[in-house]
This record gives sequence, structure tokens and C-alpha cells, in this order.
Amino acid sequence: MKRATVYYRDCPAGVLTKDATGFVFQYDPAYVNDARMPSVSATLPKTDEAYRSKTLFPFFFGLLAEGTQKERQCRELRIDENDSFTRLVETSAYGAIGAVYVKA
Repeated sequence: MKRATVYYRDCPAGVLTKDATGFVFQYDPAYVNDARMPSVSATLPKTDEAYRSKTLFPFFFGLLAEGTQKERQCRELRIDENDSFTRLVETSAYGAIGAVYVKA
């Protein structure tokens, strides 16, 4: 199983995991209970329940580079272009647009 922490402006918001069945995103209970903190995405509202998907959630997939930038990142970091989880963890914390990023 692969695991990474999802951050909202340097505050841990939850955990994203990947296993043989797919992906799971679970908000941190302290983050859910903090009324000042927003959901990381409109498609992933704050809740105590875990979100499950057979594929990477579209919100997180949207944080990934495409085209020649994707090819360059994969070549330089030696990442399989089809491994979206590793690409997300290795690249989203560096130069991400927006307040959300993912780190191992």
C-alpha cells in the first residue's frame, strides 16, 4: 500500500492511499472539526467517511502535469507515466498551483 498526506496550505488535511483495490481519501478528524478549514475540493466535501475510488480521484488527477511537462517529469524523476500516484506525490508539492498538495 502507498500512502501520502494531503495538505491544504501547509496544514495536514487528510491521507490518500493506494492499494490493490484502488484509492482511498480520508480527512483527518481534526481538520474535519475545524470550521475555519475548507474542503480540499468541491468534489470531496469534508466528512468523517472515507472516499473510495478505483481510479485516482479527478481532483487529484487535475494536479498532475500533462503533455511535454509530464514527459519531462517522468523522464527526469524516472517515474512510469501511468503511475499517477507516484507522479502526484513526487511533483505536486513543487510548483503546484493552488493551496492543495500531496507529500509522502
